[in-house]
Amino acid sequence: MRGVRINYLIEHPEYVPNLAQWLFEQWDFILGEKNPETRMEELRAQMNRDELPIAWVAHGNGQLFGTAALRVDGPEGCEELTPWLSRVIVGPHFRRRGIGAALCAHVEAEARSREIQTLYLFTLDKQAWFSRMGWTIFGPCLWHERPGDIMCKQLRTA
Repeated sequence: MRGVRINYLIEHPEYVPNLAQWLFEQWDFILGEKNPETRMEELRAQMNRDELPIAWVAHGNGQLFGTAALRVDGPEGCEELTPWLSRVIVGPHFRRRGIGAALCAHVEAEARSREIQTLYLFTLDKQAWFSRMGWTIFGPCLWHERPGDIMCKQLRTA
């Protein structure tokens, strides 16, 4: 998609409420939250440049398209695995345009620049999508009693 820029979330705090709403709508059925406030708090905690967690936003022409983050922690019980590609979400009206893939590639490049060699993620149902981008299944995992998979990707550092 033309005109998409990816920047640190800290550079665009105005997008936090919309992102929180998207994240709330996407995962509330699992988390059982009553409002998007918890998502806003987590997003604010990811407003960093030099230390994890770090979130990035895809945007352009005054519109928000999506977000992705690089975090230290993943699902409970997986503390030995780190860091994680996390909270990849693209707004409903902007999906299937390559924005999610661009966000993932950006986070991978940022991880490489930090000399991270292996990156992990958890997904309930997007295994095929991530596989097309070079991710492999590491193993099964439960998240809030829902089955999914941990996936990993080896990053080449220069």
